[in-house]
Amino acid sequence: MQIFNTLTRKKEEFVPNEPGKVKMYTCGPTVYHFAHIGNLRSYICEDVLEKLLRFSGYDVKRVMNITDVGHLSSDADTGEDKMLSGAKREHKSVMEIAKYYTDAFFSDFAKLNIKMPDVVEPATNCIPEFIHMIEVLLEKGYAYKAGENIYFDTSKLDKYYVFGNMSEEDLQVGVREDVTEDTNKRNKNDFVLWFTKSKFEDQALKWPSPWGVGYPGWHIECSCISMKHLGERMDIHCGGIDNMFPHHTNEIAQSEAFVGHKWCNYWFHVHHLNDETGKMSKSKGEFLTVSLLEEKGYDPIAYRFFVLQSHYRKPLTFSYEALGQAADTYKKLKDRVLRIPEEGSIDEAAVKEWHDKFAEIVGNDVNTAMGITLLYDVLKADVNGATKRAIIADYDTVLGLRLLTEAAAEAPAAEGEDVAEIEALIAERTAAKKAKDFAKADAIRDQLLGMGIVLEDTREGVKWKRA
Repeated sequence: MQIFNTLTRKKEEFVPNEPGKVKMYTCGPTVYHFAHIGNLRSYICEDVLEKLLRFSGYDVKRVMNITDVGHLSSDADTGEDKMLSGAKREHKSVMEIAKYYTDAFFSDFAKLNIKMPDVVEPATNCIPEFIHMIEVLLEKGYAYKAGENIYFDTSKLDKYYVFGNMSEEDLQVGVREDVTEDTNKRNKNDFVLWFTKSKFEDQALKWPSPWGVGYPGWHIECSCISMKHLGERMDIHCGGIDNMFPHHTNEIAQSEAFVGHKWCNYWFHVHHLNDETGKMSKSKGEFLTVSLLEEKGYDPIAYRFFVLQSHYRKPLTFSYEALGQAADTYKKLKDRVLRIPEEGSIDEAAVKEWHDKFAEIVGNDVNTAMGITLLYDVLKADVNGATKRAIIADYDTVLGLRLLTEAAAEAPAAEGEDVAEIEALIAERTAAKKAKDFAKADAIRDQLLGMGIVLEDTREGVKWKRA
């Protein structure tokens, strides 16, 4: 299997640190608002990567953070905390905002058939780990205190710009002209490890630390959360291309200063989804969410299909016309698959031959477009219906297009024990989410989906309907 490694700027044969096992980390959302479909393109592509690794025989452990503190409106450590901004916008507490939008985010995961990570960890769970790392960085001379905040000193590194030969101007993403420069920094690219209340007097979430009451910077959380669950050596770190600088650059700086050796071998970056006017964002035009696509009559899996028709390292332009074409193509493909007769016995040798072909072709830097092409080749293959269905089911463990899932007819809600069982499972899922046991909550959601029940997390609570 080959992956384009952003760190080396070339396609490389994937070799994990430990044979047969993959430690994978995904930058999670800042839960101050709904995820737009541009954000979700990254998660779809990362989901395919994880499933492809499993398809290729690896034992994968995937960790994702939830940013519920410390992410400022500019990635250059300036502006307002995004969580506080969301709380003010909706007249709620930061934790209420975090819970609501975390639930909404994973509801989108379910609609897009994205597998839940093995570990999901909110940043607010890991304050002791953040403080410990900062203490070590101070002891080693990689951090300093100024203006009651703690900063990482980038001048102590042999190389800071690790992701290529880009100019400083090219790398200054997320920096607005209207923000105030932080005069406490010794160097332009130094970044905050810990803010005290001297930075923001009205910060909603604060914790005691050796440097005063305050809260962590955004960059520190991914380093600590990944090490907490994956150890000091990681195989693959994923994220959107806009995270490359400064976020991932800063993660590498502080992590390798902390552990004293290379931290992560492969970096997987998904490029932007653009609208027809340029990069998609929450602040301009129609806020494109999965729910909005549903309101307009699109199946979320059709959006997944739209994404997989392109390569993750190419910018993708969204329009309703393009999505409509993808939705029509997806429907026709699924109709053809569902019409395959369930005849004959499965030819296991043929299934393995097609499995290996998929692993080789799609394993060439996660080439999902070629994976879809292979589906059409299977439809034309000289094998019986049972074998075709088995091959397509095998491929769909990676592509996640639910090609063999029959759409259930619309039916009114049943009465009696059926409803009681559904409501009991929903209550159990709600309790699991409250306890931050997202894996259990995801399993219950899948169980309900298998019963033909689709959940929707709303402000008023969980609503359900028959698929």
